[in-house]
Amino acid sequence: MITISPEKMTVAEKISAMEMIWNDLCQYNSVELPDWHESVLIAREQQRIEGHQHPMDWEEAKKQMRDRI
Repeated sequence: MITISPEKMTVAEKISAMEMIWNDLCQYNSVELPDWHESVLIAREQQRIEGHQHPMDWEEAKKQMRDRI
């Protein structure tokens, strides 16, 4: 197994690694989440309902993150 220290990775490599991990996690039907996740999601949904946040396509979100770096 080859390992690379995050300190030696470029930002693009780190994002790519996170995408691979996320895609791997998505194959599980059930993942136990910390209790605080629910309160964060409720607060964000309330902000969306009030018009303070708007949904964004995942591909557009990744593009914006890449443009920032």
